[in-house]
Amino acid sequence: MQDQTTQLALLKKVAATCTCFNLRKASRTVTQLFDEILQPSGVLANQFTLLTAINLAGSVTITRLAQELVMDRTTLTRNLKPLEKQGLLQIQPGQDQRMRVISLTDKGQAALAKALPLWEVAQTRVLEQLGQERWSTLLSGLSDTVSLLHKG
Repeated sequence: MQDQTTQLALLKKVAATCTCFNLRKASRTVTQLFDEILQPSGVLANQFTLLTAINLAGSVTITRLAQELVMDRTTLTRNLKPLEKQGLLQIQPGQDQRMRVISLTDKGQAALAKALPLWEVAQTRVLEQLGQERWSTLLSGLSDTVSLLHKG
């Protein structure tokens, strides 16, 4: 068993260098900013992401959307429920009864339209704070991370 000093040193190393620890911290920071700015639309950042992905896909199965978003199907279903309850999307049986197809309702389209200008404000703020070069490097690095590490 490690002594307290060794364990503390290792934990400090985790906080300073762990990819997951630091990506999640950065993600929470960005999410909080977007949530704050999107608040008047009634849509949270994660909900905006889902509505955007569904809108771009048209009608999409839960399985396909989960793959596109690199999400666990169960987690995605849990995140879709509040949007369905609000009437922003509908989930219907597909050709195969085991499949569920998601699509935006008119109310969902309207919520997305209301959120888009606010998203532009949040996105502009991030770009201003990071600068174009750092933002481009970040986006490229995140895309590479998904490509290189995703098993799918």
